[in-house]
Amino acid sequence: MKHKTVDDILDRALLGYDISPVEGVVLLKQTQEDAIALIQNTADKLRQRQVGDVVTYVINRNINFTNICEQHCSFCAFRRDDGDNGAYWLDWAQVLEKATDGVKRGATEICMQGGLNPQALINGKSLPYYLKLVETIKQEFPQLHLHAFSPQEVQFIARLDGLEYADVIAALRDAGVGSMPGTAAEVLDDEVRRVLCPEKIDTATWLEIVSKAHQLGLHTTSTMLSGHIESKEQQIAHLEKLRSLQMTAMKNGYPAKITEFILLPFVGQEAPKPLRRRVGRDQPILSDSLLLTAVARIYLGNWIPNHQPSWVKLGLDGATTALLWGCNDIGGTLMEEHITSMAGAVGGTSMEAETLQNAIASLDRPYQQRDTLYQKH
Repeated sequence: MKHKTVDDILDRALLGYDISPVEGVVLLKQTQEDAIALIQNTADKLRQRQVGDVVTYVINRNINFTNICEQHCSFCAFRRDDGDNGAYWLDWAQVLEKATDGVKRGATEICMQGGLNPQALINGKSLPYYLKLVETIKQEFPQLHLHAFSPQEVQFIARLDGLEYADVIAALRDAGVGSMPGTAAEVLDDEVRRVLCPEKIDTATWLEIVSKAHQLGLHTTSTMLSGHIESKEQQIAHLEKLRSLQMTAMKNGYPAKITEFILLPFVGQEAPKPLRRRVGRDQPILSDSLLLTAVARIYLGNWIPNHQPSWVKLGLDGATTALLWGCNDIGGTLMEEHITSMAGAVGGTSMEAETLQNAIASLDRPYQQRDTLYQKH
């Protein structure tokens, strides 16, 4: 195969073809301004063609129900051991209070994730605790969409209770969980994971749990934690795994699939020192994030059409700029967020819908509220 130029690769993408991993790496390694401008332009054209000009957002409330966690991920400034200064674990009344506050402020979604707290048990089992979390909210607010519990949390419950992943997913779904966050993915490469999150599930387990969720009718999102120790090749291999996962769901006619891709640039300000030293900076490099955003659109857009930046990690200005690099959604209002803010992010933890609307309107793009599964309101 002759060496592909950037022009060749982008021309093929604009004809509707999926680009290959090798081609993806070529795009990510560009440093010339004119080549990067072409990549941005192609991503923006594909975004327009695949999903149109409307930029969506969701009114949601985040509930991080505990930061007590048995794991020690090298990038995490959120986790605490029980009894540590700053350790917390919400009781049922506090969970309901946060959900009630979200509903009062117009939320259609509660996003709920937390640390892996081995004491979060009812009658010695963890699944009943998680089901009670769901039921506490759904009994009071049956209309709310619960976007809850990552693949890591599913594996944690299954391991503690001696259950199959499918049993855990089905029980959560039947209790009222509407979709699963595709978090805990970090970078889907076991070499990277050994440094970044050695106690977390491996790549194959993450893919297995997400695929099982799709088979059981639970839509998921997908994410990548970028800009730490991973290579361009590993970034593209991550995108390839997500694309393959989505193709499997769609070609096999699974009742659910990946609804969106969210790039999560690494914030290192408060991260544990060894990783901070290795990465060598505290805040994301916007230009790197934007190029990866554009390449992700080109790589995934035929299969995963909705792409979202993280205003928490990039700041609202950075996230707004990402709408010119292939994104079509600006995320949610969150109302409260602990995991990234405790890492030292400067983007804030809460947005009014009007603030998001104004950011979108500043680009002369129309905006529209959506629900978790991208139904427009």
